[in-house]
Amino acid sequence: MTISSAHEKLRSKKISAVELVQSCIDRIESVDKDINAVVYKNFDAALQQAKKCDEEGVFDHPLTGIPYLTKDVFCEEGVPTTACSNMLRDKDYTPPFHSTTTKRLTDLGAISLGKANTDEFTMGASTETSCYGVTKNPWNLECVAGGSSGGPAAAVAADECLFALGTDT
Repeated sequence: MTISSAHEKLRSKKISAVELVQSCIDRIESVDKDINAVVYKNFDAALQQAKKCDEEGVFDHPLTGIPYLTKDVFCEEGVPTTACSNMLRDKDYTPPFHSTTTKRLTDLGAISLGKANTDEFTMGASTETSCYGVTKNPWNLECVAGGSSGGPAAAVAADECLFALGTDT
């Protein structure tokens, strides 16, 4: 499903934000064990935010109610951020703030499902150096996803979310 088609379905009440988020959660639970695109699941908070969107019932912005994943280098308030490195994972680093990007998406009503895999500190070209393991290409599990943003790319390609944040390093 595209962002624009999901937005239209939300506006016309053909689908609720909770249903949309739950469909992404179900997809992640179904396929991510083979892909390893998602390194942190923030599903309870995502469902709470989706419920709030449905209760408010205002889907004027195209991203309101739309579920996404964030590359594990963008800070989200209260959500562990590790840059897929044992150094930060072992310290259980949880930022008390949002990055500018995640703050803007949150303010627009986009719904974060959690964090996506990356090369450690984004320093790589294959998403093979993550402390969480390799991210596979969902179209061919014999191949890696590629790029330091392989987790976000694989998640979108596998229909685990409607969009994802990545970087160009």
